[in-house]
Amino acid sequence: MNGVYVFLGPTLPREDAARELDATYLPPVAQGDVLRLCAEKPAAIGIIDGFFESVPSVWHKEILYAIHAGIPVFGASSMGALRAAELYPFGMIGVGAIFEAFRDGRLEDDDEVAVIHGPAELGYTALSEAMVNIRRTLSDAVTDRVLTTGTALRLESIAKELPYRERGYGRMLRLGGDIGLPADELSAFRGWLPQGRFDQKRDDAKAMLHHMARRLGRSSGDDAAPEARFHFERTVLWERAIRDAAPLAM
Repeated sequence: MNGVYVFLGPTLPREDAARELDATYLPPVAQGDVLRLCAEKPAAIGIIDGFFESVPSVWHKEILYAIHAGIPVFGASSMGALRAAELYPFGMIGVGAIFEAFRDGRLEDDDEVAVIHGPAELGYTALSEAMVNIRRTLSDAVTDRVLTTGTALRLESIAKELPYRERGYGRMLRLGGDIGLPADELSAFRGWLPQGRFDQKRDDAKAMLHHMARRLGRSSGDDAAPEARFHFERTVLWERAIRDAAPLAM
């Protein structure tokens, strides 16, 4: 689709994303990227992954600027889910279970979606596991009677206490063994994990891309961009940001 842009990193391989939506795929979003992209007058913007910590995160205000300009902005999975949960009252379109959990207050911490990943030339390969994925996988293991509820909750607590950079099933299970969790359950979980592991972030990303394709394919009447439900305040700081914005590298 002409003029459709999606910020994507470790959540979903680009080739998988392209099968869901014909779009221009950009690296994870950082501060100023949405503002610069608005100069291209895009038909829609999707946000899945975004930088944080070492790189300033995407501003709420630049997303509001795009919405105010009539550009549909979608979010899911990672940074997109976080920003959509904060900005859905103003017209950002959130998709997926992770967005809904943050929107409803069932999740609050940004580290739930954070992962460490490799460089762009290696496709931003994830090198740790997102807490939201661990939660979903442990829940499924209880449903499949691989783990008891008590053991799953203990493992979930262990994973949550780990720094996001160190989260993974192997580390979680080793620590579970160290504190005396039932060895038979841990062994059963290890055997079940290769086929039972669920990637909630990837699932939500695909759902967002599918939703974008369906919605933009209609793109008329009620399916047009939602009307901005706010007044956009053009502050001195904002005007300076616009002047300083350089063209976005495509």
